Amino acid sequence: MRKQTLLDGIHSPYDVKKLNYVQMEQLCEEIRSNLIETVSQTGGHLASNLGVVEITVALHKVFSSPTDQIMWDVGHQAYTHKLLTGRRDRFNTLRQEGGISGFPKAEESIHDVFLAGHSSTSLSVASGLARAKTLLHEEGHVIAVIGDGSFTNGMVYEAMNNVGRYKDRIIVILNDNEMSISRNVGAFARYLAKIRSKREYFNAKDIIEKGIKLIPGIGNPLYKAAAASKAAIKDMLYNSNLFEVFGFNYLGPINGHDVKSLCEVMQRAKSLNRPVLLHVETQKGKGYPFAEKNPGAFHGVSKFNIETGNSDISPSDSYSTVFGETLTELAKKDDSICAITAAMKYGTGLSSFAATYPQRFFDIGIAEGHGVTFSAGLARNGLKPVFAVYSTFLQRGYDQILHDTAIEQQHVIFAVDRAGIVGEDGETHQGLFDAAYLSTVPNMTVYSPTTYAELRYFTRKALYECKGPVALRYPRGKEPVLPAHTSTEQDYILLDDNKADMLIITYGKEFEHVYQASQMLLNQNCSVALLKLNKINPIEEGCIELALKYNQILFVEEGILQGGIAEHFGLRLQQQGYRGSYHAKAVDGIFVPQATVASSLKKLGLDAEGICKTIFSLRR
Repeated sequence: MRKQTLLDGIHSPYDVKKLNYVQMEQLCEEIRSNLIETVSQTGGHLASNLGVVEITVALHKVFSSPTDQIMWDVGHQAYTHKLLTGRRDRFNTLRQEGGISGFPKAEESIHDVFLAGHSSTSLSVASGLARAKTLLHEEGHVIAVIGDGSFTNGMVYEAMNNVGRYKDRIIVILNDNEMSISRNVGAFARYLAKIRSKREYFNAKDIIEKGIKLIPGIGNPLYKAAAASKAAIKDMLYNSNLFEVFGFNYLGPINGHDVKSLCEVMQRAKSLNRPVLLHVETQKGKGYPFAEKNPGAFHGVSKFNIETGNSDISPSDSYSTVFGETLTELAKKDDSICAITAAMKYGTGLSSFAATYPQRFFDIGIAEGHGVTFSAGLARNGLKPVFAVYSTFLQRGYDQILHDTAIEQQHVIFAVDRAGIVGEDGETHQGLFDAAYLSTVPNMTVYSPTTYAELRYFTRKALYECKGPVALRYPRGKEPVLPAHTSTEQDYILLDDNKADMLIITYGKEFEHVYQASQMLLNQNCSVALLKLNKINPIEEGCIELALKYNQILFVEEGILQGGIAEHFGLRLQQQGYRGSYHAKAVDGIFVPQATVASSLKKLGLDAEGICKTIFSLRR
């Protein structure tokens, strides 16, 4: 029989308040064990969650959710929060279909304030939440927990500037682990290092303030007078503090793994009733040696063996790795090739490039908009920049794609990773929009290869044969097993036995399911032709001419229907006077929730069986 644990008795944040400091430390150890055990079975974000265990426990000891609203930035570090807010019994369903989300979701719990799947949004949300509380005369504080890596994004400073205009009850907890997803970079990281060196100043400050206030009769007036002169002296000696310039009361740095110290400083922050920034130092991956040693590798993981730390899926067999190897190989012969990533060196397969060509590798932090325009600047002065970025995160740079690359046709290559359904991370991470939004950009060329061989070929073509901005989109995971004759170094390929009157058009990895469907149909004496597009924007005139010959056309797309390639292709057919039957099968007006890729495709009717059903319904 399993021994009862403290965690077993935590059913709501109220139960945390009953614990003493010794029990809270024990609870933290139990939570870490639970996190490691669960994520090893479900996959997920491990290192970041192991780093914020004590912060989360202290938050629920000091504050009262949901009256006090806790924002998580990024939301993938909220696993401990979920364990402490009534979801302990369902935690083994983390990131599973029908289970609890890997991110905060208001529909899941009253303790989840706001969905946060993308970085650097918490301060903007918190500013709005706190302003509303003030205007509506509601009780409670708003707490934003944000990692130091998120401070590489300009949206944080826009929000800080706005927060400083008011005196709302906002507490920002800066989780400083000296590392975002890849090692933290840039001036802000150096600034935090400078602040850490001044710990003695802040300790002395606390002691002096307490001493002055205890002087009978004159303590408080003396403290106020000292505070005014102290500000001037501090500005002269320390050149002030960035956060205080923005209007925050700065507290820290604090040991983020000492629950007693955390509770004490949170109580102090709570008593100030104004914007406070609490600087907390933590260790990413704490409590699991493999994650402590290599937190980047344990940022987002598949199922893994706890004893060895080895993942069930080898990262060497993936589109990301093949792309990274190809770019590194090309860079040997071309000094103008450089690689850019937004804090995702490992996820985008660029670790080898970074090690081999450190002077030509740029990790710009979690700042995708800046990454696009920075790449445009590199291109303008003669380099060949390749910006490797997840589809869902490239959305954040859409204006810069339009304004800074497309108008002047700067030759920037966008390596759009995780295009299509990505699975268990759910709505905020699905790469279903890039084909649609990139195809709206004038002068933008978009390739969507299916196989590793095609990925290698079109990477070279994007670098050396194209002009202007080029997007090379590819999915998560490994290539499908397909007959050799279906792979091509052409912009498109037609597979037809001259008997079919129906044409199925698709692109990317979805071709795997379309091809499987065609073979299933052959077994039922039903023949269809296949048109696989490797270049999806602009659509080649030859593709339109081929399609005009068929009486029925079905376009199958692992992307959104509205504004997608299927709609563009259909419009081109209409303009050419097509009189046949044209239909599209795509993701129609929904956000796709968390599930395995296979399950999502099945539910959307984009697997082989679903495609067959659609074809049979059209032939009736």
